[in-house]
Amino acid sequence: MGTRPKPVLALLVVDAQNELLDGETAVPRAAEVTARIGALLAAARAAGALVVHLRNVGAPGSKYEPGTRGWAIHPSVAPLPSEPLVNKTVDDGFDGTSLEQLLRAAGVDRMAVAGVQSEMCVSATIRGALSRKLGVVLVSDVHATYDVDDIPSSVVSRVAEHALGDEIELAPTETITFLPLVQSGADGARDR
Repeated sequence: MGTRPKPVLALLVVDAQNELLDGETAVPRAAEVTARIGALLAAARAAGALVVHLRNVGAPGSKYEPGTRGWAIHPSVAPLPSEPLVNKTVDDGFDGTSLEQLLRAAGVDRMAVAGVQSEMCVSATIRGALSRKLGVVLVSDVHATYDVDDIPSSVVSRVAEHALGDEIELAPTETITFLPLVQSGADGARDR
């Protein structure tokens, strides 16, 4: 991790929702992760890179039921009106959504990924990207999860990183740089 990764054209923020980042249901280190997502968003926006937000959508009565507090994106890292917000119903943000089409239309072949939960939606979405031959930089200090039984959340996150193998780059926030996106069809369309 001593070298700086090549710049990326996009930032993909996975499930930065209130259920996971605010209150008693928040992951450990939620405030730190939320602040770092904010820093990445600021850098990507300043560079003119594509920013895409993923949001988990659950069934009626679930903690991710549309319109509920838990379903909403955390206000400190909410999408701008021009930023795509892709709703998903499974862990992999590519499965059954417009995410691949959106990235391809914008000419994105490599992206930085941050968000929650490390071993679930973050990992599944990264695997979805890799299966589509998209390059991924996982921002090592901007993904988090819960403790699993007696295994601390920090260990679960590290294991999730290693389980993704050598196909991804792993880099901390301060080494991530963004390139401006040449508008080639990314119109900020949002799945609602």
